[in-house]
Amino acid sequence: MEEGDLTIKKEVGEKRIGLFGGTFNPIHLGHLRGAEEIREAFNLSEVVFIPAAIPPHKMAEEVIEARHRLEMVRLATGTNPHFSTTDIELLRSGKSYSIDTIRYFRERCRGSLFFILGGDAFVEIETWKEFQNLFSLCNFVVMTRPGSQKNTLTSSLPKSLTHVFRYDQEIGAWIHLSGYTLYFKEITFLDISSTKVRDSIERGESVRYLIPAEVEAYVKGHGLYQRNR
Repeated sequence: MEEGDLTIKKEVGEKRIGLFGGTFNPIHLGHLRGAEEIREAFNLSEVVFIPAAIPPHKMAEEVIEARHRLEMVRLATGTNPHFSTTDIELLRSGKSYSIDTIRYFRERCRGSLFFILGGDAFVEIETWKEFQNLFSLCNFVVMTRPGSQKNTLTSSLPKSLTHVFRYDQEIGAWIHLSGYTLYFKEITFLDISSTKVRDSIERGESVRYLIPAEVEAYVKGHGLYQRNR
């Protein structure tokens, strides 16, 4: 089965929840389109957007206040009945670690969890807190660009993880010893990044069609990302 054709069926009454964490500094259309395609492909009941408080891989001074990022995510996701937002990581003191968030949802949610992340983030997975334990807690979905499908063990996984996964040719995904699955799923690639959005705003350029109109209005109304803010 080609990864681009991957569609996961769900049992009647089963609730599937996607967990989509990130700095969202700011949230843009690439985030939203990716989440929607993953929701549809994996038959997710809901995708929960989880803004990070202090991301461990980013300099704190590069990230605007959490309250602004949270509100922009709420504005961006408000019109999609399958999207929701939580401030769970913002309420937790210290840096935001995905393993703590996954454990939080495991304790409180019934159903299947799918942790969603980008290919760039997955490349750094070995630097994440307790990364070897992550895949025994829930399913993972890595969003990839068109043409970048990874079909071999050596190209898909860090060497430190190869001994705990096996490739299932039938479903085109990796099965962890725990029984949870790691999927690589191609999505429509929109060449948009939060860095590009911030740079455009700082230069006084238009960000229309890069971020939702509601987010653009919020950014302007609060003078965010401007050179002399």
